Amino acid sequence: MKNGRAWLVWGIGVFAYFVAVTQRTSFGVAGLEATARFHASASALSAFTVLQFLVYAALQIPVGALVDRFGPRMMIAFGALLMAVGQLQLAAATSVQAGLVGRVLVGAGDAMTFVSVLRLLPAWFEPRRIPLLTQLTGMSGQLGQLLSVLPFAMILHTAGWSPAFISAAALSLVACILVVALIRNQPTSSEPAVIHAGIREIGDAVAKAWKQPGTRLGLWSHWATQFSGTVFVMTWGYPFMLSALHIPAGTAAALMSLFVVVGIVSGPLLGTWVSRHPLRRSTMVLLIAAITAVLWAVTLTYPGQAPLWLLVVLILVLGLGGPASMIGFDFARTFNPAHRMGTATGIVNIGGFSASLLTMYLIGLILDVLHNTGFSGGDLYSLNSFRVAFSVQFLVLAAGVVGVLISRKEVRRRMRIEGITVPPLRVALADRRRRKAVYKAENRQD
Repeated sequence: MKNGRAWLVWGIGVFAYFVAVTQRTSFGVAGLEATARFHASASALSAFTVLQFLVYAALQIPVGALVDRFGPRMMIAFGALLMAVGQLQLAAATSVQAGLVGRVLVGAGDAMTFVSVLRLLPAWFEPRRIPLLTQLTGMSGQLGQLLSVLPFAMILHTAGWSPAFISAAALSLVACILVVALIRNQPTSSEPAVIHAGIREIGDAVAKAWKQPGTRLGLWSHWATQFSGTVFVMTWGYPFMLSALHIPAGTAAALMSLFVVVGIVSGPLLGTWVSRHPLRRSTMVLLIAAITAVLWAVTLTYPGQAPLWLLVVLILVLGLGGPASMIGFDFARTFNPAHRMGTATGIVNIGGFSASLLTMYLIGLILDVLHNTGFSGGDLYSLNSFRVAFSVQFLVLAAGVVGVLISRKEVRRRMRIEGITVPPLRVALADRRRRKAVYKAENRQD
């Protein structure tokens, strides 16, 4: 856009998403406090995040359709309001049941935010900017996570449980006010957004988006790259580092901050790469999934406690998962018409969060089983128990990779019908080397 209005609208949307991720991840640094406050077992503790993610994932398709119908402004504002109410509920909760109600509201409000912010981009920006802006939008979530790791954790540990969650609620109210005041769904000079008139049309949009193999490729790409880092940061990373590896709390917080920094740095780089190599997006997804599996295998099989340098490398790799999962939304954008983008984005967003909640729950369940059978030696969060429980990630990761391979095959089959052929990677690399050699030879002749 030639004026700053587009950047203002996007900036407020980014702030709303920043706040949403702060609310989403706030419970991740409160795991030990929640265990004491609610007298919760490992599976009960995981239920807080699992239920939150279950609500988030279950609402993605309805939210995507509602964004297409009512526009992103209303959905972002209502989501911020819901998260504020949820955090206030959690601030007052003294039982597991009351706390779960708060996390359900947070999950519902969070579900309305990211899809809606992405829906703003095609209305306000030209297509060539969107891959990079998608990454920058996702990067704002990493900053929101940093806010929960540092200031929120500091308030929690100094002022206590209720003041920390009340302060988080106040931040969501600020976001709600700014969204209502400053965001508009599209420039006033543009054509009105195409919306669906009723339930039948919404159902038809969902069906068409799902039948598009590019949408499914986006979902499985999101599944394969996002879940492992999310599980680590939101639920099990702190107990693993503090209780199993006996890492000081300050060092653990620094490692979590490193996770955020990696996402901030790598997001724009991946966005630029996707813009330049749109036919190699799934290859990048598979590469990051493979590296994630290798690093977890090394960490979990390392004799004794994993050294700090290995944890740093692991977190560097996990930090790539968030930006890599944004590639899934680029699939949704490029393989679906604009009026169905919210619905397709919602379908894609189910992937990583479904994998995350499944993995969180299974890890908590396995830890409890190992504790009850005596395997953990009386220590619920023992290192050996975590090694067994964290291994479930390999099964979840394998499911995502298989999904990517199957859906990519169908996407490329349809592309061939349209006259677009994706050569094997080795052929493309060889061709690139040839072109570089020719270019250098021509320059030498000049």
